[in-house]
Amino acid sequence: MKGLVVTILFFCITGCANKDTNIKGILSKEKMQAVMWDIIGADVFTEQFVKKDSSKNAAVENMQLQNKIFTLHKVSRADFYKSYDYYVEHTNLMKAMLDSMTVQAERNRSKIMERQLNKGTK
Repeated sequence: MKGLVVTILFFCITGCANKDTNIKGILSKEKMQAVMWDIIGADVFTEQFVKKDSSKNAAVENMQLQNKIFTLHKVSRADFYKSYDYYVEHTNLMKAMLDSMTVQAERNRSKIMERQLNKGTK
């Protein structure tokens, strides 16, 4: 997980030319963002919970979670990783996608905080 985040951040910082994503086999920015959001969530879940359970193999569990995510989004593993490589090479596109994901995460966090505050005032 940490390696994935470091890799993403490295390529976001280095930057390169913006190109169209209407290439056969490359997921649209929106689709890639949705799948990546769930993949990152699965990685975090594996890190935070599964690795602490000595009766489970974290790598196998994470692979199973990823397979469920690919099925849910109707995306093949090959198409996801081909798209991931494409976005890593086209850092302006990756940066825009990650910025959007960050805004989404902040929005979700704010909603959760607001709900918690509202529960406390009732």
